[in-house]
Amino acid sequence: MTIEQIASVVIDACEQEGVDHMVTGAFAYSLYGIPRSTKHVDVVLSLVGGTPVERVVSRLSDLIAFDEQIQFDTLTWGKRQVGTSLSEPPFKVELFELFEDPFVQAQFGRRRKLFSAQLNRTTWLPTPEDVVVQKLRWGRNKDLDDARDVLAVQGPETLDMAYIENWCGQHGTTDRLEEALAGIPPL
Repeated sequence: MTIEQIASVVIDACEQEGVDHMVTGAFAYSLYGIPRSTKHVDVVLSLVGGTPVERVVSRLSDLIAFDEQIQFDTLTWGKRQVGTSLSEPPFKVELFELFEDPFVQAQFGRRRKLFSAQLNRTTWLPTPEDVVVQKLRWGRNKDLDDARDVLAVQGPETLDMAYIENWCGQHGTTDRLEEALAGIPPL
């Protein structure tokens, strides 16, 4: 299976279980920035409705081996269930639990159902503004490059920069935003 096929299987499992979800990570970035390959599928799951993570994990058990213990993610400050596809080559699947962080809640609430050419399907994805804010918040070198690339590809003039600036102010990442904007190459 390809990473795109694994992602589709995970999305299908969420939909079949009636679990609100949002595809994040490289698949979201590639929609708004410069498409790139990945070996990860990252999906945020709503915790509404009983045991959504357990239901999705159970539905995927024939294709993905999940760790028995839920992990605490030090980058996102949330919990995640990590699995590895049983296919060759193996791919990583991370199911992140939606948690009570104001930005994370806003991001999930603003998600949109869009067509992803990379996945060749419609799915729930964050907005480009939320991808930028999240990448700046995480602040790893790769994330900062990604934020700059989304800003460059989308164009600050088409984005809700007031929204981005507001969250950057709250997160203390305004300097990162300024650096990303300054790093956009001239046309």
